[in-house]
Amino acid sequence: MEAKVLAVSKSENKGTVKKPVEIAYLKENHGLKGDSHAGKWHRQLSLLDKSSIDKMRNKGFELKYGDFAENITTEGLSNLYELPVGTRFKINENIIIELTQVGKKCHHDCEILEAIGDCVMPKEGIFARVISGGPIKAGDKIKILENN
Repeated sequence: MEAKVLAVSKSENKGTVKKPVEIAYLKENHGLKGDSHAGKWHRQLSLLDKSSIDKMRNKGFELKYGDFAENITTEGLSNLYELPVGTRFKINENIIIELTQVGKKCHHDCEILEAIGDCVMPKEGIFARVISGGPIKAGDKIKILENN
């Protein structure tokens, strides 16, 4: 299966579910324009694969893309959280992002953990920084770059 973007989501506040948007813009060394996690730091973007969300759906949870506060929901990257820090991804022709962190602890007032009772993001979500930006939308192709 070819890897692709299933959804792009953003929110104004950290620790809240993100809402899917039709099209967004990834800005170099900043992240997703208009998202609460954007800025000059190592966790500009969060990614989670559909296979991780499906694990929670199989436990009986009704979930939408963005419910785990992921900016980019992917499909075809079930091993996303097994990739090493430094791995680079190319989205379409011009976007390049670099994996900077795998997982993170949910904070104590995490709306997602409180609402759902469990969270897959600490174990299977990844974080990245934007090396080269551009417009991004559902359906965009994702490729893992070799020789980082």
